[in-house]
Amino acid sequence: MNAVYHHTRDVHSLRGAVAGFRYLSTFGPFQSLLDVGAGTGTWMSAAYRAGVSDVWGVDLIQCEPDNETVKACKFQVVDASRPFDLQRTFDCVICLEVGEHLEERAAKTLIASACRHGNLVFFSAARPGQWGQNHINCQWPAYWQNLFNAEGFACFDDVRWGMWNDRDIEPWYRQNIFRAVRDSNSAGSEPRVLPVLHPEMMDVQQQSRVPGNARKWIRRPQILKSLEAMFRKSISDR
Repeated sequence: MNAVYHHTRDVHSLRGAVAGFRYLSTFGPFQSLLDVGAGTGTWMSAAYRAGVSDVWGVDLIQCEPDNETVKACKFQVVDASRPFDLQRTFDCVICLEVGEHLEERAAKTLIASACRHGNLVFFSAARPGQWGQNHINCQWPAYWQNLFNAEGFACFDDVRWGMWNDRDIEPWYRQNIFRAVRDSNSAGSEPRVLPVLHPEMMDVQQQSRVPGNARKWIRRPQILKSLEAMFRKSISDR
């Protein structure tokens, strides 16, 4: 992994993770969870607070827990751009807004590692044109869905629509998240996860609702370029 992502708690908030995990937990119950790309540990903390007793996180740099909840979880330094194996599985694996920070050649490896550790994965990654720090492989969900399909996982975007209007959750999660379930019989034949743009990622007026360091994610020129590219592609495909 070439670039180090500088984690900040005001971009990925504990409040957003706690609210978001309520939607994830409806697909449980979960006794164990692995967070691939755990960052500051907000989602680990949210899971532990929700009653998941066995919570692990991995990331390229050491998580520095700032509360007792995160300290109760396990953490391991791992380069997710390379294959890794913790020699165990989990009831639930999450990998949220991580894939866009890795070079495209590492995308398949990231998905394979996530799938190796459980039968249910919640995944999100930045779409094309989504502004952010070290975004080097921004893709629409179907790109990642194809990689999950190759691992024998079918993908569904129902969790996205469940949390779509919950403003306690950062809009990039609500826009990009989907779940992948191990099902070799259905993998590849399920509907494609659609490319969508959340209004709060498009409307500059919504910046007042986003933490200061996150406002750079909302850039109208980037959105317009993305929309124009989508329109041109739809015309050429006809």
